Amino acid sequence: MQEQKQPAAIRIFVDADACPVKAEVYRVAERYGLQVFVVANSFMNVPRSDLIERVIVSEGPDVADDWIVQRAGPTDIVITADIPLAGRCVRNKATVIGPTGKPFTEDSIGMALATRDLLTDLRSAGATTRGPPPLTRQDISRFLSALDLAVTRLKRKLNS
Repeated sequence: MQEQKQPAAIRIFVDADACPVKAEVYRVAERYGLQVFVVANSFMNVPRSDLIERVIVSEGPDVADDWIVQRAGPTDIVITADIPLAGRCVRNKATVIGPTGKPFTEDSIGMALATRDLLTDLRSAGATTRGPPPLTRQDISRFLSALDLAVTRLKRKLNS
């Protein structure tokens, strides 16, 4: 008898340390029955659910990022505002969405990385740059739409 291969499942990886949309991720994941990995380098409260797994990695630069990159692939969604992490996950063919609903794609990641590098250079030269503005209701709405669309597209891809 031939063993049946399990279909790939859609998973969501959350770069959790500074993620302002965790509650929205949990709601969407619950609605679709998706596994969520909340990755941080310190303890973080997460809802009690079989679908939500808290992953605490050791302290250090990029340890949480490395954990996500080693696991995220073509049927996964990564939620992050960290542009270098987004770039690494896009290279792994994961779907990557920022907290404002902005998707990171192969077409957009190069410009995002260049902008980030420019701002880093300006700051190191003494220029004052602003951080990201606070999330608005429109940002959260865009994020929820983008996440819903990503799940729908991946489900369609897996079922075809």
